Amino acid sequence: MNRRAMLAGATASLVFSRVAAAGPRLFRAIGITAKIERAAELEALGAEFIVESVADFLVPFADEAQFAIHRARARAAPLRIRGCNSFLRDPSLVCVGPAADHERVLAYAETAFARLRSLGGEYIVFGSNTARRIPEGWTKAQADEQFVALLKAMAPRAQHHRILVGVEMQRSQECNYLNTIDEVVNVVAPVNHPSIRVLADLYHMRVMGDTPEKLAAALPWVGLVEMAERERRTLPGIDGDDFRPFLEVLARGGFRGLVDIEGDGTAAELRNAFATVKAQAADAMRAAHRG
Repeated sequence: MNRRAMLAGATASLVFSRVAAAGPRLFRAIGITAKIERAAELEALGAEFIVESVADFLVPFADEAQFAIHRARARAAPLRIRGCNSFLRDPSLVCVGPAADHERVLAYAETAFARLRSLGGEYIVFGSNTARRIPEGWTKAQADEQFVALLKAMAPRAQHHRILVGVEMQRSQECNYLNTIDEVVNVVAPVNHPSIRVLADLYHMRVMGDTPEKLAAALPWVGLVEMAERERRTLPGIDGDDFRPFLEVLARGGFRGLVDIEGDGTAAELRNAFATVKAQAADAMRAAHRG
Protein backbone atom coordinates (compact mmCIF):
# COMPACT_ATOMS: atom_id res chain seq x y z
CA MET A 1 0.00 0.00 0.00
CA ASN A 2 1.49 3.38 -0.99
CA ARG A 3 1.86 6.36 1.31
CA ARG A 4 -0.88 8.32 -0.48
CA ALA A 5 -3.37 5.51 0.11
CA MET A 6 -2.36 5.30 3.78
CA LEU A 7 -2.89 9.03 4.24
CA ALA A 8 -6.16 8.90 2.35
CA GLY A 9 -7.40 6.12 4.60
CA ALA A 10 -6.50 7.98 7.76
CA THR A 11 -8.14 11.15 6.48
CA ALA A 12 -11.24 9.30 5.32
CA SER A 13 -11.71 7.61 8.68
CA LEU A 14 -11.29 10.90 10.52
CA VAL A 15 -13.69 12.79 8.28
CA PHE A 16 -16.31 10.09 8.49
CA SER A 17 -16.12 9.87 12.26
CA ARG A 18 -16.76 13.61 12.47
CA VAL A 19 -19.72 13.80 10.12
CA ALA A 20 -21.45 10.43 10.39
CA ALA A 21 -23.77 11.69 13.12
CA ALA A 22 -24.63 14.93 11.29
CA GLY A 23 -27.55 13.51 9.32
CA PRO A 24 -28.83 10.61 7.22
CA ARG A 25 -26.42 8.48 5.24
CA LEU A 26 -26.28 8.74 1.46
CA PHE A 27 -25.98 4.97 1.15
CA ARG A 28 -28.27 2.73 3.14
CA ALA A 29 -25.45 0.17 3.20
CA ILE A 30 -22.06 -0.33 1.56
CA GLY A 31 -21.25 -3.76 0.20
CA ILE A 32 -18.61 -5.48 -1.87
CA THR A 33 -18.55 -8.07 -4.63
CA ALA A 34 -16.96 -11.15 -3.06
CA LYS A 35 -17.44 -14.79 -2.18
CA ILE A 36 -19.57 -15.45 0.89
CA GLU A 37 -16.67 -17.36 2.45
CA ARG A 38 -14.95 -13.99 2.96
CA ALA A 39 -17.86 -12.44 4.85
CA ALA A 40 -16.27 -12.45 8.31
CA GLU A 41 -13.01 -10.98 7.00
CA LEU A 42 -14.79 -8.26 5.02
CA GLU A 43 -17.20 -7.37 7.81
CA ALA A 44 -14.23 -6.67 10.06
CA LEU A 45 -12.85 -4.32 7.38
CA GLY A 46 -16.08 -2.36 6.95
CA ALA A 47 -18.36 -4.24 4.55
CA GLU A 48 -22.07 -4.24 5.33
CA PHE A 49 -23.20 -6.82 2.78
CA ILE A 50 -21.93 -9.17 0.08
CA VAL A 51 -22.69 -9.30 -3.65
CA GLU A 52 -22.41 -12.89 -4.88
CA SER A 53 -22.93 -14.58 -8.26
CA VAL A 54 -26.25 -15.69 -9.74
CA ALA A 55 -24.55 -18.31 -11.90
CA ASP A 56 -22.20 -19.68 -9.23
CA PHE A 57 -24.16 -19.20 -6.01
CA LEU A 58 -27.88 -19.17 -6.88
CA VAL A 59 -27.22 -21.85 -9.54
CA PRO A 60 -30.64 -21.49 -11.26
CA PHE A 61 -30.01 -24.43 -13.57
CA ALA A 62 -29.28 -26.73 -10.62
CA ASP A 63 -31.85 -28.53 -8.49
CA GLU A 64 -33.01 -27.37 -5.06
CA ALA A 65 -30.81 -29.87 -3.26
CA GLN A 66 -27.68 -28.31 -4.69
CA PHE A 67 -28.86 -24.79 -3.94
CA ALA A 68 -29.73 -25.83 -0.38
CA ILE A 69 -26.01 -26.33 0.31
CA HIS A 70 -25.31 -22.75 -0.81
CA ARG A 71 -28.27 -21.41 1.16
CA ALA A 72 -26.92 -23.01 4.34
CA ARG A 73 -23.56 -21.32 3.78
CA ALA A 74 -25.25 -17.96 3.27
CA ARG A 75 -27.38 -18.27 6.39
CA ALA A 76 -24.33 -19.14 8.48
CA ALA A 77 -22.36 -16.12 7.29
CA PRO A 78 -22.13 -12.91 9.34
CA LEU A 79 -23.04 -10.71 6.35
CA ARG A 80 -26.15 -10.95 4.21
CA ILE A 81 -26.03 -11.49 0.46
CA ARG A 82 -28.09 -8.49 -0.63
CA GLY A 83 -27.23 -8.64 -4.32
CA CYS A 84 -25.95 -10.93 -7.05
CA ASN A 85 -24.23 -10.28 -10.38
CA SER A 86 -23.14 -12.66 -13.19
CA PHE A 87 -26.82 -12.94 -14.07
CA LEU A 88 -27.09 -14.43 -17.58
CA ARG A 89 -23.74 -16.12 -18.14
CA ASP A 90 -24.79 -19.34 -19.86
CA PRO A 91 -24.54 -19.17 -23.69
CA SER A 92 -28.13 -20.37 -24.00
CA LEU A 93 -29.46 -17.26 -22.28
CA VAL A 94 -29.78 -14.77 -25.14
CA CYS A 95 -31.63 -11.45 -24.85
CA VAL A 96 -31.31 -9.83 -28.31
CA GLY A 97 -30.83 -10.91 -31.89
CA PRO A 98 -32.44 -13.67 -33.96
CA ALA A 99 -31.43 -16.32 -31.38
CA ALA A 100 -33.07 -14.51 -28.44
CA ASP A 101 -34.96 -16.90 -26.17
CA HIS A 102 -36.94 -14.80 -23.71
CA GLU A 103 -38.92 -17.71 -22.30
CA ARG A 104 -35.71 -19.48 -21.28
CA VAL A 105 -34.29 -16.25 -19.82
CA LEU A 106 -37.48 -15.58 -17.85
CA ALA A 107 -37.69 -19.11 -16.44
CA TYR A 108 -34.06 -18.84 -15.33
CA ALA A 109 -34.68 -15.37 -13.87
CA GLU A 110 -37.74 -16.59 -11.93
CA THR A 111 -35.62 -19.22 -10.19
CA ALA A 112 -32.84 -16.71 -9.50
CA PHE A 113 -35.30 -14.20 -8.00
CA ALA A 114 -36.90 -16.81 -5.74
CA ARG A 115 -33.56 -18.16 -4.51
CA LEU A 116 -32.09 -14.74 -3.83
CA ARG A 117 -35.18 -13.73 -1.90
CA SER A 118 -34.91 -16.88 0.21
CA LEU A 119 -31.53 -15.51 1.36
CA GLY A 120 -32.99 -12.11 2.22
CA GLY A 121 -31.47 -10.62 -0.94
CA GLU A 122 -32.74 -7.48 -2.63
CA TYR A 123 -31.29 -7.04 -6.13
CA ILE A 124 -29.72 -8.57 -9.20
CA VAL A 125 -27.27 -6.76 -11.47
CA PHE A 126 -28.27 -7.06 -15.12
CA GLY A 127 -24.94 -6.61 -16.88
CA SER A 128 -24.64 -9.90 -18.77
CA ASN A 129 -22.58 -8.58 -21.66
CA THR A 130 -22.60 -11.79 -23.72
CA ALA A 131 -26.35 -12.32 -23.31
CA ARG A 132 -27.22 -8.84 -24.51
CA ARG A 133 -24.54 -8.37 -27.18
CA ILE A 134 -26.00 -7.25 -30.52
CA PRO A 135 -25.01 -9.77 -33.22
CA GLU A 136 -23.80 -8.72 -36.65
CA GLY A 137 -26.67 -7.80 -38.94
CA TRP A 138 -28.99 -6.81 -36.09
CA THR A 139 -29.80 -3.15 -35.45
CA LYS A 140 -29.81 -1.26 -32.18
CA ALA A 141 -33.48 -0.40 -32.76
CA GLN A 142 -34.29 -4.10 -33.01
CA ALA A 143 -32.25 -4.81 -29.88
CA ASP A 144 -34.01 -2.02 -27.97
CA GLU A 145 -37.42 -3.41 -28.89
CA GLN A 146 -36.44 -6.89 -27.72
CA PHE A 147 -34.75 -5.71 -24.55
CA VAL A 148 -37.64 -3.50 -23.46
CA ALA A 149 -40.04 -6.40 -24.09
CA LEU A 150 -37.85 -8.67 -21.97
CA LEU A 151 -37.70 -6.16 -19.12
CA LYS A 152 -41.47 -5.66 -19.23
CA ALA A 153 -41.99 -9.41 -18.91
CA MET A 154 -39.35 -9.67 -16.18
CA ALA A 155 -40.72 -6.81 -14.06
CA PRO A 156 -43.75 -8.53 -12.48
CA ARG A 157 -41.70 -11.64 -11.77
CA ALA A 158 -39.09 -9.56 -9.96
CA GLN A 159 -41.79 -7.64 -8.09
CA HIS A 160 -43.44 -10.87 -6.94
CA HIS A 161 -40.19 -11.89 -5.24
CA ARG A 162 -39.40 -8.33 -4.07
CA ILE A 163 -36.22 -8.19 -6.15
CA LEU A 164 -34.89 -5.08 -7.88
CA VAL A 165 -33.26 -5.63 -11.29
CA GLY A 166 -30.52 -3.07 -11.89
CA VAL A 167 -29.68 -2.68 -15.58
CA GLU A 168 -25.99 -1.78 -15.80
CA MET A 169 -24.19 0.22 -18.46
CA GLN A 170 -20.94 -1.38 -19.63
CA ARG A 171 -17.95 0.11 -21.37
CA SER A 172 -17.74 -0.51 -25.10
CA GLN A 173 -14.66 -2.73 -24.67
CA GLU A 174 -16.88 -5.27 -22.89
CA CYS A 175 -20.17 -5.00 -24.76
CA ASN A 176 -21.57 -3.28 -27.86
CA TYR A 177 -24.93 -2.46 -26.29
CA LEU A 178 -26.08 -0.16 -23.45
CA ASN A 179 -22.73 1.55 -22.93
CA THR A 180 -23.87 4.85 -21.40
CA ILE A 181 -26.34 5.85 -18.74
CA ASP A 182 -28.54 7.55 -21.35
CA GLU A 183 -28.82 4.31 -23.30
CA VAL A 184 -29.80 2.39 -20.18
CA VAL A 185 -32.46 4.96 -19.30
CA ASN A 186 -33.84 4.57 -22.83
CA VAL A 187 -34.69 0.92 -22.14
CA VAL A 188 -35.63 1.26 -18.46
CA ALA A 189 -37.95 4.27 -18.75
CA PRO A 190 -40.40 2.64 -21.21
CA VAL A 191 -40.80 -0.28 -18.79
CA ASN A 192 -41.85 2.22 -16.11
CA HIS A 193 -41.81 -0.34 -13.31
CA PRO A 194 -40.36 0.04 -9.79
CA SER A 195 -38.65 -3.35 -9.98
CA ILE A 196 -36.61 -2.37 -13.06
CA ARG A 197 -34.08 0.37 -12.44
CA VAL A 198 -30.76 1.75 -13.66
CA LEU A 199 -27.62 0.61 -11.89
CA ALA A 200 -25.24 3.57 -12.04
CA ASP A 201 -21.78 2.00 -12.29
CA LEU A 202 -19.36 4.86 -11.71
CA TYR A 203 -16.50 2.90 -13.26
CA HIS A 204 -18.22 2.22 -16.59
CA MET A 205 -19.83 5.65 -16.62
CA ARG A 206 -16.55 7.51 -16.19
CA VAL A 207 -14.73 5.35 -18.75
CA MET A 208 -17.50 6.11 -21.28
CA GLY A 209 -17.49 9.84 -20.51
CA ASP A 210 -20.75 10.06 -18.57
CA THR A 211 -20.80 13.20 -16.43
CA PRO A 212 -22.49 14.18 -13.15
CA GLU A 213 -24.97 16.09 -15.30
CA LYS A 214 -25.83 12.88 -17.16
CA LEU A 215 -26.34 11.14 -13.82
CA ALA A 216 -28.61 13.96 -12.67
CA ALA A 217 -30.79 13.56 -15.76
CA ALA A 218 -31.02 9.81 -15.18
CA LEU A 219 -31.60 10.03 -11.43
CA PRO A 220 -35.36 9.37 -11.45
CA TRP A 221 -34.56 5.89 -12.76
CA VAL A 222 -31.46 5.10 -10.67
CA GLY A 223 -31.92 2.41 -8.04
CA LEU A 224 -28.40 1.15 -7.33
CA VAL A 225 -24.77 2.30 -7.47
CA GLU A 226 -21.45 0.52 -8.02
CA MET A 227 -18.00 2.02 -7.56
CA ALA A 228 -14.43 1.36 -8.67
CA GLU A 229 -11.64 3.69 -9.74
CA ARG A 230 -11.39 4.66 -13.37
CA GLU A 231 -7.88 3.91 -14.59
CA ARG A 232 -7.27 0.42 -13.24
CA ARG A 233 -10.70 -0.52 -11.86
CA THR A 234 -9.16 -0.49 -8.40
CA LEU A 235 -10.79 -0.11 -5.01
CA PRO A 236 -11.75 3.44 -4.02
CA GLY A 237 -8.84 5.10 -2.25
CA ILE A 238 -5.98 3.36 -4.08
CA ASP A 239 -5.46 5.88 -6.88
CA GLY A 240 -7.28 8.62 -5.01
CA ASP A 241 -10.26 9.12 -7.35
CA ASP A 242 -12.72 11.79 -6.26
CA PHE A 243 -16.28 10.50 -6.63
CA ARG A 244 -17.84 13.49 -4.86
CA PRO A 245 -19.24 15.24 -7.97
CA PHE A 246 -21.33 12.14 -8.70
CA LEU A 247 -22.18 11.51 -5.05
CA GLU A 248 -23.39 15.08 -4.62
CA VAL A 249 -25.83 14.52 -7.50
CA LEU A 250 -27.15 11.45 -5.69
CA ALA A 251 -27.38 13.32 -2.40
CA ARG A 252 -29.21 16.31 -3.87
CA GLY A 253 -31.59 13.99 -5.71
CA GLY A 254 -32.57 12.13 -2.55
CA PHE A 255 -30.91 8.82 -3.37
CA ARG A 256 -30.63 6.64 -0.26
CA GLY A 257 -29.99 3.21 -1.76
CA LEU A 258 -27.26 0.59 -1.77
CA VAL A 259 -23.73 0.87 -3.15
CA ASP A 260 -21.44 -2.00 -4.06
CA ILE A 261 -17.65 -1.65 -4.22
CA GLU A 262 -15.86 -3.69 -6.89
CA GLY A 263 -12.23 -4.70 -6.55
CA ASP A 264 -9.87 -6.45 -4.17
CA GLY A 265 -6.70 -5.68 -2.30
CA THR A 266 -4.87 -6.03 0.96
CA ALA A 267 -6.69 -5.73 4.26
CA ALA A 268 -5.42 -2.16 4.60
CA GLU A 269 -6.62 -1.26 1.09
CA LEU A 270 -10.03 -2.80 1.69
CA ARG A 271 -10.45 -1.01 5.01
CA ASN A 272 -9.40 2.21 3.34
CA ALA A 273 -11.89 1.64 0.49
CA PHE A 274 -14.88 1.46 2.84
CA ALA A 275 -13.64 4.46 4.81
CA THR A 276 -13.09 6.42 1.60
CA VAL A 277 -16.60 5.75 0.30
CA LYS A 278 -18.13 6.65 3.67
CA ALA A 279 -16.11 9.85 3.92
CA GLN A 280 -16.83 11.02 0.37
CA ALA A 281 -20.52 10.17 0.78
CA ALA A 282 -20.65 12.15 4.01
CA ASP A 283 -18.97 15.10 2.26
CA ALA A 284 -21.56 14.86 -0.51
CA MET A 285 -24.41 14.94 1.98
CA ARG A 286 -22.97 18.00 3.68
CA ALA A 287 -22.55 19.76 0.34
CA ALA A 288 -26.13 18.90 -0.59
CA HIS A 289 -27.42 20.31 2.68
CA ARG A 290 -25.43 23.53 2.18
CA GLY A 291 -26.74 23.83 -1.38
